[in-house]
Amino acid sequence: MAVVHPSAIIDATAELADDVVVGPWCTVGPGVVLGEGVLLVSHVVIQQDTSIGARTAVHPFAVIGGDPQHNGYRGEPVRLEIGSDNVIREHCTFNRGTPQGTGLTRVGANNLFMTGAHVGHDAVVGDHVVMANNATLGGHAHVGDRVFLGGLCAVHQNGRVGQGAIVGGLAAVTRDVIPYGSAWGNHARLHGLNLIGLKRKGYGKDAIRRLLNAYRDLFEGAGVFSERLDAVSQAYSDLPEIVEICDFIRADGKRPLCLPGE
Repeated sequence: MAVVHPSAIIDATAELADDVVVGPWCTVGPGVVLGEGVLLVSHVVIQQDTSIGARTAVHPFAVIGGDPQHNGYRGEPVRLEIGSDNVIREHCTFNRGTPQGTGLTRVGANNLFMTGAHVGHDAVVGDHVVMANNATLGGHAHVGDRVFLGGLCAVHQNGRVGQGAIVGGLAAVTRDVIPYGSAWGNHARLHGLNLIGLKRKGYGKDAIRRLLNAYRDLFEGAGVFSERLDAVSQAYSDLPEIVEICDFIRADGKRPLCLPGE
């Protein structure tokens, strides 16, 4: 049976797994589902229509599943889904989706959201993501797996940050960051590949050298960018990371791309 502090308020429609722990002064609203081993430390608000996966811990003064911060929202049914094994620290805010978007904000598993991180409406966050203190995702932003977002950085609404990328602190990310890219600055510029992340993933010197060569051919080579994109995707078709970068760029040709030297 769930352990609920006497001061906590639990809506009658909320569903709590047997080993959930709800600390003092928490509020769990209608349509909330808390999975196995979820911990609400204290003073946590889970507003409504939110599911939280197993073993996720939510720390004091976080507001999860709040209404989308969108002028067009009129109380329609929209949701937030959070996966398992996440750590959500103090003062984080996660909003539900909007009818104008997908109606759903999705957060994956094994993520760390440090103090004050914000996930906007209709955003999608992958697995093993770290959002440092006060990092912010605008509405409809997409963040791939194993991304690191530095403190006080902000990803523009509809922005994309590809898998394995790193974004520096205070960066204003107004353009999409390629997978495995390293971006920082205001406005953020691309400063190469996330070499530390690639090394941690187990890549050796030869593999990293080829990735760097492909990066230079794509962003520093001669000719039109679209032609370089085609040439690189063919020349390095045996490198899954380069294929992923090229596919990422082609996936949304209307989105501006974070480039070096701008």
